[in-house]
Amino acid sequence: MKGTYIIVIYLLENSKIKIGSLGEIDFVKGYYLYVGSAMGNRGSTTLENRVKRHISKQKNKKIFWHIDYLLTNTKCVITRIYLVPSLNRLECIIAKEISEISDNFIKFFGSTDCECLSHLYYFQKFGGLTNVGEPA
Repeated sequence: MKGTYIIVIYLLENSKIKIGSLGEIDFVKGYYLYVGSAMGNRGSTTLENRVKRHISKQKNKKIFWHIDYLLTNTKCVITRIYLVPSLNRLECIIAKEISEISDNFIKFFGSTDCECLSHLYYFQKFGGLTNVGEPA
């Protein structure tokens, strides 16, 4: 299956995290939506296998994409995953839509192969969820 995916991540506390060539980035406690795509027909390039790879807890997993650096941080918890099966690449379209409603973004995260400013967007609250310890 081909398509786009959105991984919803909750960061438990403010953290400084090294993200590959982007260097150390200050992340604020809260929700992050990462938009990615997998347009392959088989193997590791299919939608299902790309997402499985990202969420895998393998000790020897090669850290390759920006999202891999973030997800290996112990303060990150995946709360939801949305799959958008499609024969068309929708990653940048969805990222643009999310950017219009987000509270902030991490510049150039996950978008080094396109013209988007980012594919990682910050939300203080998400989908009726609030940061732990804050009133709903």
